[in-house]
Amino acid sequence: MKNIEKPEVWLRGPLAGVPALLQPVAHSLLQAQEEISLFQDRFPTRLLWAKPSGVASVGFHLQHLAGVLDRLFTYARGESLSETQLAYLKTEEKEPFHGCSYRNLLNLLTQEIQRAIMQLKQTDESTLTEIRYVGRAMVPSTHLGLLFHAAEHTQRHAGQLLVTAKILLSEIQ
Repeated sequence: MKNIEKPEVWLRGPLAGVPALLQPVAHSLLQAQEEISLFQDRFPTRLLWAKPSGVASVGFHLQHLAGVLDRLFTYARGESLSETQLAYLKTEEKEPFHGCSYRNLLNLLTQEIQRAIMQLKQTDESTLTEIRYVGRAMVPSTHLGLLFHAAEHTQRHAGQLLVTAKILLSEIQ
């Protein structure tokens, strides 16, 4: 019998309620979530903060992904970051609590992806070329630019996370 895998998210059709121009952003976020979820039941907590060859840890990638989505979608709404968001940014490389597991961090990321998808559903496509500002320096971007960057940044870190996780798992098998 042939192993039939689900097609990638973007090949499964439009996501209900997401504006047509934002479908690629939603597909990208959901694809990253699916791929990262593959390790949820088998990644050992003791390796979460390991840095093989000095690369960023799996734990960092999970925390950073949640934080960067929160920040970029905040800027996309035309808002500034809160003190809580700025504090989170400073702690992304650190274990949030003793015994924190892959699943704990994945749940945090999943919640952030769900919030992002909800925001996409509420986005008026006519605002996508409007200027939005990033950071204290108020660097100009566009609404669409921020949403697209959130998607590609998520994919980049998801790839790094997956490679690091595979390397770490291969060392214990």
